[in-house]
Amino acid sequence: MQATAGRGNAYRLRELAERFYAESGFVPAWFEGTAPRKQALQALALLQGAASHGLDPADYDAARLAERLRGAGGTRGAAPAEAASIDVALTLSLFRWLSDLHLGRASPRALRVLIDLPQERLDLVKAVREAIAADRVPELAAMAAPRLRSYDRLREALARYRRLAAEHAADPLPAVRKLEPGMPYAGLAALHRLLVALGDLPASAPLPSGYEGELVDAVRRFQARHGLEADGVIGRKSFEQLDVPLAQRVRQIELALERLRWLPPLRSEKAVVINIPEFRLRALEVRDGAAAVRLGMNIIVGRALVTQTPIFIGSMRHIEFSPYWNVPASIARKEIIPKLRRDPAYLAREEMEFVGAGGVTTEVGEENLEALARGELRVRQRPGPRNALGGIKFVLPNDMDVYLHHTPSVRLFAQSRRDFSHGCIRVEAPVELAKFVLAGQQEWNEERILAAMAAGTPSTVRLARPLPVVVFYTTALVEDDGRVLFLPDIYGHDRVLERALRER
Repeated sequence: MQATAGRGNAYRLRELAERFYAESGFVPAWFEGTAPRKQALQALALLQGAASHGLDPADYDAARLAERLRGAGGTRGAAPAEAASIDVALTLSLFRWLSDLHLGRASPRALRVLIDLPQERLDLVKAVREAIAADRVPELAAMAAPRLRSYDRLREALARYRRLAAEHAADPLPAVRKLEPGMPYAGLAALHRLLVALGDLPASAPLPSGYEGELVDAVRRFQARHGLEADGVIGRKSFEQLDVPLAQRVRQIELALERLRWLPPLRSEKAVVINIPEFRLRALEVRDGAAAVRLGMNIIVGRALVTQTPIFIGSMRHIEFSPYWNVPASIARKEIIPKLRRDPAYLAREEMEFVGAGGVTTEVGEENLEALARGELRVRQRPGPRNALGGIKFVLPNDMDVYLHHTPSVRLFAQSRRDFSHGCIRVEAPVELAKFVLAGQQEWNEERILAAMAAGTPSTVRLARPLPVVVFYTTALVEDDGRVLFLPDIYGHDRVLERALRER
């Protein structure tokens, strides 16, 4: 067993163990003489139950420790040296389990996830020592695990999908190229059983003679839960999702639990949370540590192959109404300059202009295009109906120049897969989001927000309090109504995390 935790060695476990024993004068923690105490068996039970949190008991030597404790619990007890060895081994395993449960096993920064360790972390030595003294060792799990309803729901889903994986492991669906309502299908019984097991079809629903009725409705519910167009037609993408082994769904949930362990506690009264694979934004109110969704909307994120939206936690500090779109230099070089060389009228048509040390110009010539390529000029789009940012920009300063904004291309929000942007996040309902963000700043009612968006003149309003914005990535989550969502791994982050955990 390694002696350091995976997340940047945030806890140096051997050093913690030395401190743990030094503070008690090197008295064994888990043994009374040569016999294990009750608390030792309780600690072992936590390690053996690691799988309920999506962790692997083998990482904590649970089976070997159980064998050694059984031997020590016999009539003769353990030899003093063996008792001491077991005591230290159990302490190290428990510390490692608590560290993994509290902060996660993988380092987010190593996976290009810009989420730092929380400033305040659980003092493992103090927590374990006090739990032993107060006979509250089983409560260590609740102390270390994320205090999020989403985490608890995922644990419940994990237990359920493990049962389903065991029960339906050998029940494959016959392949189909395209199944539309009303068509015959040889796999009706298998499809019926699967959808009943997953909760998309009532158990009382009769087995139809063809693909029709309640079975089609159940497929629509399945499609909606899996990020697909809910049209009831089983095409290639829908069949692929129906055919995913349930053991793979179990692993998706385990990876989702790992990611939730990376998040710091929410300390503010409000927050905005974005889940990239779901293409969804939720505005939360936080009361007594519990978050409630007050607003939800569709979003558009960065393209999977070239301009992925980064994962990070930002702080929204102000809103710009009727903003200029300052075109990033990379977009200007790769997209704007080629377009202008083919069609110089593009600049005027898109209400764009060049800006440099000499001021503003709309003259399209090779000299200005070369200056733009060198970075001596930049290009911006004036406020107005064609502006790529729409009428509003939600600013959360960061090194990646990522922000939230509206868009004139509203038709794209109706797509089931919405990775179309250059990396920024387009929001479907900007007025509602602005009302949520500016709530409490009473002068900013809906009427004034709409007027500022349509003004055509840039203006900025600073938030009374910075608002946390969590740009997150998870392909499995549980809704408030209990529906379990499994989403496409559009950026391949599940594969990267899986590999990091395996190599650990």
